[in-house]
Order: sequence, then structure tokens, then C-alpha cells
Amino acid sequence: MDFIDYYKILELDKSATEDDIKKAYRRLARKYHPDLNPNDQAAKLKFQQINEANEVLSDPEKRKKYDQYGKDWKHSEEFEKARQQQKQYSGTGGYDFGGFADDDFSDFFSSMFGSSGRRTGGSTRFRGQDFNAELQLDLRDVYHTHQRTLTVNGKNIRLTIPAGVEHGQTIKINGHGGAGVNGGPNGDLFITFSISNSTKFRREQNDLHTTLEIDLYTALLGGEITADTFDGKVKLTVKPETQPGTRVKLKGKGFPVYKKEGEYGDLYITYQVKLPGKLSDKEKELFRQLQSIRQNEK
Repeated sequence: MDFIDYYKILELDKSATEDDIKKAYRRLARKYHPDLNPNDQAAKLKFQQINEANEVLSDPEKRKKYDQYGKDWKHSEEFEKARQQQKQYSGTGGYDFGGFADDDFSDFFSSMFGSSGRRTGGSTRFRGQDFNAELQLDLRDVYHTHQRTLTVNGKNIRLTIPAGVEHGQTIKINGHGGAGVNGGPNGDLFITFSISNSTKFRREQNDLHTTLEIDLYTALLGGEITADTFDGKVKLTVKPETQPGTRVKLKGKGFPVYKKEGEYGDLYITYQVKLPGKLSDKEKELFRQLQSIRQNEK
């Protein structure tokens, strides 16, 4: 099997940080995604290689094995076991791996498994490669459970996305990764959600936060106002002498709780008081009178 340089695939060198790998993967995955390159087999192959490279290099343990063993990193455990057996077998009529150097990994695996991955006396089944994909959604998209079709490795996969998934959350789709070898099981597909926010609401887990502007007179005297929630409008009663920055809670008007149908977080509304502008002479005089009254009462 030809050696695939995962660092080269992601246009990185071996000193790349985890953040460098994440950024490179997202940039290249978007560029070569099958949805943007229909009927382009070269782009399809490149996309597969990018996913494979990211799956290995983004995992610290897999990356360590890859850096040490190269293309044979998946079989590193078999090699280590065999090397540990050297002391037991050497000089006793068994296998002798004396003088076996790190540069001989590929020859070792060829002799043990053969070019087809077979051991002496039978076939070795290998699990298929896991795939990683990113699905970009808006906050409004994940307020309700809905279905999406995602194209991965040239195949369309229909997903049911539960309401309440969070930014950065990863789910696993069993059996939708790379094909197994010698009848081994398929790998899995890991989908990470990237959720942008085009709304005026700020999400903190299951709770939502927003600000609402009220006029000076309503803040002072109280009154009834209409406020936006994520799924509609509600009427609120503002108490007299409400101060700027006052926060009220609307229970159950937040975001859906993931995989708990009918459960919602809360909505927190912070009042901002808007002062009147372009006052008339009469209005200014009235405010002066109010100021005088307040001062005299002290």
C-alpha cells in the first residue's frame, strides 16, 4: 500500500498544533466537499483523504502512532507484542526478531500479514476507517427536530437532527465510515455540528438571553409591553420604577433540552431604558419642575 502523508494532505508540517489541524481540515473539507464539486472524482478522492488525515491527526493517540509507524500505525499493537516476544523466542527455536529496527516496520508487516493483510493460516479482518464530517446549521435550524441529507464519501445519508443540539457537539452514525477489510466491520461516521447564530438571542446551554428596549415613561410608571421570544410574541407587565438593567425570567421560553421532548430552558430579558430625545420647550419645563420637586423632597 502506498504511503499517504497525512500532513501533506492537510498542507501542514509535523509541528502543526491541534488548532492548526482543525483549521486546515475545515478549510479543505469545504473546498473539496462533494456538494460543491458534483461529478468531480478527483475532488471526491481528495475529500476522502482529507477526512482520513483529520481522523488520525486530530486524535493525539492515533497521531503519536502515525508519527512513529507511518502507514502501519494501525498495526502498531501487533508489532509491539511481537517485539516483546523477542526475548521469549530468541535462541529457543522460535521466532528471532533480533536487530529489528524501526525502519523495518513495513517489511515486518508484509512478512506477518502479507500484502493482502493475511496472516499465515488465515485472514485478518480489519475495521474500516472512521470518517469525520462537519454540518453547518443556524440556531433557528436546531430549535426543532428536523431531517437533513448529508453527502459523505459519495453517499447520501438522511439524518434526523434532534432539537437542542449544541455547537461543537459530535454524534456517531454507526457503520457509515470506510469499508472493512477482509470482511471486517465498517468504520463509523462522526458528525460535528457547527452552529451559527443569526438571531438576537444569545444561547447559554438551554437558556436564552436577550435585551428589550422600553421608554422612560413605561420604566417610571409601569405598563404593558410586547416582547419577542424565540417562537413568538408574549405580553409582559413592566413594574413601575423599573431600573435600567433589570432582568426578568420567562420560564420555559428558552431553548429545547436535547433529547427531552417538551422540556425547555428559560428566557432572560434585560430591560434597556431609552431616554427621549428632541425635547420641546414644554417638555423641558416639565422635567425641570420634576427635578425641582425631587430636590425639595430631599
